[in-house]
Amino acid sequence: MGYTFIGKDPESDVNGCPAVWVDDDRRLLIQGRQAGGDAQARTLTDSPRSEDETLIVLEPRMIPLLKEAIRVAESG
Repeated sequence: MGYTFIGKDPESDVNGCPAVWVDDDRRLLIQGRQAGGDAQARTLTDSPRSEDETLIVLEPRMIPLLKEAIRVAESG
C-alpha cells in the first residue's frame, strides 16, 4: 500500500513532529501527541474508544495540512 506524505508541523523538531499522510485507500493517517488524561476522560462520554484507538492532539497550525490531505483524499 502506498502513502502520500502531505507534510509535518513546520514548527516541530526533526523527531516527534505531528504529520499527515493519505494512503491509497484515501484514508488520512495522522501523527500527533496523545491527548492527556483529562481530555481522554471527557471525550469518552461522547465517543467511547476501542482498544486500538487513541485521542490525539494537533495544533491549529496543522489545519492547512489537514485541508490538503482532505483535498488529496477527495480527488481520489
